[in-house]
Amino acid sequence: MSLQWPSNCARYLVYLMVIFLFAQHLADASSQIDVDEDLRHLLGRCQSGSEDYNECMRQVFNDLRAYFTTGVPDYNIKPFDPHHCTYVELRRGDSQGIGSFRLILRNVSEFGWSRSEVTKFHADPEDQRIVYAQYFPEKSLEGEYEFAGKMLGKEMGRKGHWNLTLYDYSQTTSVRRIGEPGSLIKVHVEVDRIGGMELHIENLLKGQPLNQLADGVINSMWQLGLPFIKPMINELVSSAFTDIFNESFRYFPLEKFLPQSSSSY
Repeated sequence: MSLQWPSNCARYLVYLMVIFLFAQHLADASSQIDVDEDLRHLLGRCQSGSEDYNECMRQVFNDLRAYFTTGVPDYNIKPFDPHHCTYVELRRGDSQGIGSFRLILRNVSEFGWSRSEVTKFHADPEDQRIVYAQYFPEKSLEGEYEFAGKMLGKEMGRKGHWNLTLYDYSQTTSVRRIGEPGSLIKVHVEVDRIGGMELHIENLLKGQPLNQLADGVINSMWQLGLPFIKPMINELVSSAFTDIFNESFRYFPLEKFLPQSSSSY
């Protein structure tokens, strides 16, 4: 049986499919070129060692907000709004002592980066470190928690969903590369200010009325406990962001987008 050329209708469909695939290929290539050119324009406009370098980089960080919701898939940079952390753990005390606890946060999502603003930036090339201050009019987080503790010989355990919203919030982030390009990145985050906070922790106490009471107490008196829990918040956030930054930026080819005279981090 001889092969027959498709009918006119089928032939048009074949042509349209070929055109579509070719156009899609061109669009993907164009998108990659646009991203490369945009990153080169943004990151390459600041001359290392110049008087306005830190201010220039502050503006660059704010201009990069356009990528917060999309990330840069071609360079394995994941979105930052929202960004996700699958696991972070905090331990305190001695299991054989008077009091100890273990807190695990899972599947945490954080929102609000697209509305944030970098207010200060400082680069320390000799120490391969950058430090920047960031302001969030509103920042929210949610996820699952597991808590296991021991107090005066009595064990307790809780788990469930939690969500947190911070208002008029600011933090300072220090990012340092430990070694040559491609080596590990260490991140430390320090809470500077919390103007307002709303926190809900599911199953913190047994029974819905007691949980509502606990929410009310926490949200009305959190300022009193902030000096005690702030170091734990810093540790949790720093641990999470160390993982996030290494996953997205450890192998990012920064030198590709910088002027030849600029130092790399």
